[in-house]
This record gives sequence, C-alpha cells and structure tokens, in this order.
Amino acid sequence: MGTLLLKGIQTLVTCGDGDAVLRDVDILCEDGIIRRIGPDLGCQAEEVLDCRHLLCYPGLVNTHHHLYQCFSRNLPQVQNLELFDWLKALYEIWKNLDEEAVRLSSLTAMGEMMKHGCTTCFDHHYVFPRDAGDLIGVQLAASEELGMRMVSSRGSMDLSVKDGGLPPDSVVQPVDAILADSVRLIETYHDPSYGSMRQIVLAPCSPFSVSGELLRQSALLARQYKVRLHTHLCETKDEERYTLERFGLRPLAYMERLGWLGEDVWYAHGIHFNDQELKLLADTGTGVAHCPASNMKLSSGVCRLPEMLELGVPVGLALDGSASNDGNSLLEELRTACLLHRLHSSERAPSGYDLLKIATQGGARVLGRTDIGSVEEGKCADLFLVDSRRLELVGSCFDPKNLLATVGLRGPVDYTVVNGRITVRRGRLAALDEEALAAEADACCRRYLGL
Repeated sequence: MGTLLLKGIQTLVTCGDGDAVLRDVDILCEDGIIRRIGPDLGCQAEEVLDCRHLLCYPGLVNTHHHLYQCFSRNLPQVQNLELFDWLKALYEIWKNLDEEAVRLSSLTAMGEMMKHGCTTCFDHHYVFPRDAGDLIGVQLAASEELGMRMVSSRGSMDLSVKDGGLPPDSVVQPVDAILADSVRLIETYHDPSYGSMRQIVLAPCSPFSVSGELLRQSALLARQYKVRLHTHLCETKDEERYTLERFGLRPLAYMERLGWLGEDVWYAHGIHFNDQELKLLADTGTGVAHCPASNMKLSSGVCRLPEMLELGVPVGLALDGSASNDGNSLLEELRTACLLHRLHSSERAPSGYDLLKIATQGGARVLGRTDIGSVEEGKCADLFLVDSRRLELVGSCFDPKNLLATVGLRGPVDYTVVNGRITVRRGRLAALDEEALAAEADACCRRYLGL
C-alpha cells in the first residue's frame, strides 16, 4: 500500500472523541494506517498531495444498503407503493438476478457512493435465485476492484408466498442450505482483523420473509463464528400488525425471544419502536441503521432519532437500497436527515455535526469497528477531501463541522482515500474508466429489466 502524505490540509474535522478541528496540518498514511497528524511533518512519501485549499473529513460509513437494487431504481410501476406492495412488485424483477447483474450494479452503486465520500459499505443481500452463482463472491470482488472497504451479508429468505411470506418460491431457500452457505462464506471471506477490507454478517431479511427457526439458528451460528447479525425491523405498521397477528408479539419482543438483542446486532430502519423498546435497545447496545430518504419515499414514517441519541442507542446513517432511495450518496442523506429532523423534532433535532458523527463514528460503532469512523493516529486511512474554493461553498466554510449536513455538497468530492489509497481523484474514480463502466452497466441493466 505504500505511503501517502496529505500536505497542508486547510481544515481537518476529525470526528474523534475530542471533536478536534485542526488547521494547516499534514497526515501521513502508511500501509493503510494514519501514522502521524501534525503541522509540517517534513516526511517523505511515495505520493504527496497538496491540500492547502482542502477540507478533510473521515470517510462516511454506510450501515445498510442493497447494491443490486441500483438496477431497479426510478421504475414508474412502483413509485407510489408502500413497502409490502412495493416488495411484491419488485421481487418479480429481482428473481432474475445473476452474477453479471450483481457485479455491475455493485460497481455502479459503490462507485457513486465512493465519489460522494463513502469509504465503508455494508450491503444486505438476501435475494439468491436458484443457480445464480456466487453472488457474494462477485460483490466482494467488485469492492476490491474499486478499493471500497466492504461488509457483506449472507442474507436469506425461507418463507415464500405459499408460506405466508412475500417473496416468490424461486428466491427462498431451505434453512439447512442457508446455514451451510453462511458457513462457507464466513470461512472463505470473513476477516476479523484490525483494518479488514472485507467482513461477513448474517442477515435474514425480515420477520415477514423468514421463519423463527432461521432467525434462531442464524443467531446461534453468528455467535459461534463471532460475526454480527442484521435484519430489517420496525420499518412499517404493516410489519407490526404481521408479528402481532402471527406471533402475538410486537416485532422487537419477537426478535428478543429468538436471541436478537445485543452489541453484535443492529436493525435497519427502526421507525416504530415505543419508549420501552428504545430503552431496551440502549440497555443492550443494540444498534439502528437510520434510512431517512427511503423511509420518506415509502411513506414508512420517521425514526425517533433524537430519543435514540438521548438514550445512547448506537445509530449509523444508511442509504437503504437504490430502489427506495434512487441514489447512492451519503452526503445527500446527511442533508436529508438534517432537514427531516429539524422539521419533525424542532429544537430536539440533532445538529449537522451530530449527524456527521452518526455517519462516521456512529456507523463504525454499529458495525463493531474500532479502526474506522474518525481521522486519528492509528486509525485506518479512510477520509475524503473537498476544495473549499468551490463556487457552491462560498460563504459557508466558516463552520466546517456543520457544513456537510446543513449546506450540503452538490456533486462529487475532490478526493476519497480508502486504506491509504486514493480511490477518487479530482471527482473521478481512480481505478475504473467511468464511461466504459456506465455503458456496460446500462446494457446489463436493460437486459435484466427486459427493455
């Protein structure tokens, strides 16, 4: 990986525990790690980047995504549907996934994320059509090609329509087959070491598409292998009605009965928790991935983020799938979250800097990582840089801590660095020809959609 010296950074927002903002400093990155931060370090490096007019921030951490959905965004037939009907319509498309569609949708979505300052992506992949190939292996290869730090999940569904679930028969699997493939993926790909570029999580899809047995066995297997657990929970009132009618329990009580609480668990969405449930999440260290744009598009509701933060619930920011977001920019998500909670919670709303910390340090905590989430010596060299001289930033750089969530950033960042390697240079992906990728991905998307 070599050495990279970021020279003379105008302003560094560290997002560390001390909330330090440093000016006119250098950062020395060596073998993927931040070795030194300070003024005029006088170090030699294989590459030196002049940062005299650049603002520097920790790389953003996306705590819930569905990369394959990049090829099913902005479809007119689902624009005004809510979650259950939306899923039923889209499963008819997603059942046609194959390795090529997963590879190119992953490159497209992660490439867009990286161009907007995201350095770590967690993806919740749970659609495995029969004979579709090694979809998680393909996804991880795409992340390596781009240089993205990746956390993949072995998602799963075992309840089809005939069993009272939502998905078609062709994308559900028997519990034994799911568990066997989960073991294969953990043993093949999971790297628990400090600075790991790829990890595996076990992530059954949701209470309305998987059985209690699959949830219980997944929890046991995850703890045997010391990997994390993830699922969708408390996203809609329909889900709440489903678990009450089917199990006589609210969603969180149902998951608690199956062993799904603890610091190794986090839920996507978490909109409809009551007061007692929020306290239980805080007491057990169970996390939440907040997905504001998706929740608004699907009319699911507003996450009780101010209360979560007051109680100390671990919270990260997330995009959710491109089909329920229509984009892949965590910078846009930051501003969306800021405006949503200002409207909904008024004076209790988190500040722009609070939200930046949720998208960095908070995301790291939700993923169980101590090596990312802030720009500090000894942490992974994951960060992004923005030129303060941009026309759209005139008059707004006096408060760099709140800038990204309040003013926002239109267009890509200038540089993204992952693991000490420049992956976005002057707003363009460094490892791939963007025009060639766009053409190949568009052709694949049209085939996949039957256009």
